[in-house]
Amino acid sequence: MEKSTFPKYKICVMGAAQTDFCGPLSHNLAEEVGREIVRQGASLIAPVSTGIPLWASKGAKEEGAFVVGFSPASSYKEHIEKYNLPTDYFDIIIYTGAEFSGRNSFLVKSVDGVIIICGRMGSLNVFTLAFEENKPIGIAEGSGGIAEEVSHLIERAHRGGGKIISEKDPKILVQKVIELIKKEHE
Repeated sequence: MEKSTFPKYKICVMGAAQTDFCGPLSHNLAEEVGREIVRQGASLIAPVSTGIPLWASKGAKEEGAFVVGFSPASSYKEHIEKYNLPTDYFDIIIYTGAEFSGRNSFLVKSVDGVIIICGRMGSLNVFTLAFEENKPIGIAEGSGGIAEEVSHLIERAHRGGGKIISEKDPKILVQKVIELIKKEHE
C-alpha cells in the first residue's frame, strides 16, 4: 500500500492499561496494530499509559514512527510521580492537566479515527466520545474486555450503528479504519 505524505491520518489506539484479563495475544495484537498504522501511512496518537496503548506505541516506533502521547498530568513531574506513567516510545507527550476523562476528550477530538483493543472503563469512555463525535471506530475482535461488549451497547443504545467496524486481523482492521477516514475527508 502506498504511504501517504502530509497530512497523515491520525489514529488513536485505546485499550486496557492492565491487561491480565485481555485475550492471550493482546500484547502482540497491540504492537502489530501500531506497526500497521505506520505501514499504511498513518500516525499513531495515543493515551500515555501502560498496557495496550504502550504496546501499540512500541510497535509504531519499531516501524520508525514519530508518536505523540496525551497525558492526564499537567507536567512531567506529575506524570511520573502522581500517575506513574511511562515515557517510553513517545516522542512528544502533551500534558493536558485534564485528568483521565479530560485527556480522553482532547485525544478523541485530535484524531481522525480510533481503534479499541480489549479495554476497560477508560476505553469505554473513549468509545462513547468517538461515537458521539461520529469518528470511525475499529474494534479488535477477540481481544477481550470492553471491545467484546461494543456490539451489545450499540444495539441497546438505539442510536444507529455509527462508523464502527470489527475485525480480528490487525492489517485489515487498520485498512478498514483508514478507508472510513478517507470517506470522511472526501
